[in-house]
Amino acid sequence: MTMTTALLAEQVLNGIQFGIMLFLMAAGLTLVFGVMGLINLAHGSLFMIGAFAAAAVAGATGSFAIALVAALAAAAAAGALMEILVLRRLYTRDHLDQVLATFALILIFSEGTRAVFGSFPLFLNIPDALSGTIILPGGIQYSLYRLSLIGIGLLVAFGLYLLITKTRLGIQVRAGENDREMIAALGVDISKLYTIVFALGAALAGLAGALVGAIQSVQVGMGEPVLILAFVVIVIGGIGSIKGAFVGSILVGLTDTLGGIFLPMFFDVFMDKSAAASAGSALASMSIYILMAVVLIVRPSGLFGART
Repeated sequence: MTMTTALLAEQVLNGIQFGIMLFLMAAGLTLVFGVMGLINLAHGSLFMIGAFAAAAVAGATGSFAIALVAALAAAAAAGALMEILVLRRLYTRDHLDQVLATFALILIFSEGTRAVFGSFPLFLNIPDALSGTIILPGGIQYSLYRLSLIGIGLLVAFGLYLLITKTRLGIQVRAGENDREMIAALGVDISKLYTIVFALGAALAGLAGALVGAIQSVQVGMGEPVLILAFVVIVIGGIGSIKGAFVGSILVGLTDTLGGIFLPMFFDVFMDKSAAASAGSALASMSIYILMAVVLIVRPSGLFGART
C-alpha cells in the first residue's frame, strides 16, 4: 500500500470516528427538536458535563468504565433537571424565548463547572486495554482507542434504532413527532415522555463528551464548537430523523477531516506552501457549510426529513 493510500485510509477512519461522535450529539438534539419542537442551545453543555464527570470519576477511581457510567448518569440527570425546572415552561413559547433561555443555561453551566473544577483543563487517560495501535488489513496502523470509538458509536446507533423502531417508547416518540395532542388524548403522559426523551438525548451527549475527553483536554466551553456542527448535521440529515442524523454526521465528519488534510495538499500543487496552507485551511473550514447549502438546495427538508 502506498503512503498516499495509507494516509487516505487513516483519514477516512478519522472522519468516520469524528462523525460517530457527532452522531451521539446530533441524535439527542434532533430527537428533542423533533418531538418537543424545542431549540436547545445548551445541549453542548451536557457534552461538557459528561466529559467533566468522566474525568473526575476516572481520577478518583482509576476505572474508565465507571467513568463512562458516571458521564451517562450526570448528563442524564442534568438534562432531566433542565427539562423539569426550565424547559418545560418554554414548549408553548416561540423559538426566540427558547434560544434566550437555553443560552442563559450555557452561561450557568459554564460558570458552575468553572466554580467546581476550576479554569484549568482536566485530562482523561485512555484505558490501558485500548491504548496503542492496531494493524488493519493493508498494513495500516490505527489507534485502537479511536477504532473502539467507532465500534461503540455503531453499537449505540444500532441500539437507538431498535429503541425507536421496536419499543413502545419508540412508538410514542415517533407519534409525538407527528401529533403530540393526539397521543396526549390517548392517555400518554406527555410530561413524562418529554423528560425521558430529553434525558436520553442528554445521556448520549454526555457519553460523547466522555469518549472524546480521552483524546482532547476536558475544559469549560468544549461543547459549543461541537454543538454548531451538530446543528449542521441535523439540518443536512433532516430534523427529527435518527437515520438522517447518522448519515449527516458521517458526511460532515468525512468532509471536515478529509478537507482539512487534502485541500492544503491540493493547493500546494500550484501555490507556495504558506499560501496553500492558508487557502486550504480556509476552504476546509467552509466545506461543511458548503455541503449543507448544497443539500438544502437539492432537498430543503434535509436528506431524510419529512417533505413539507
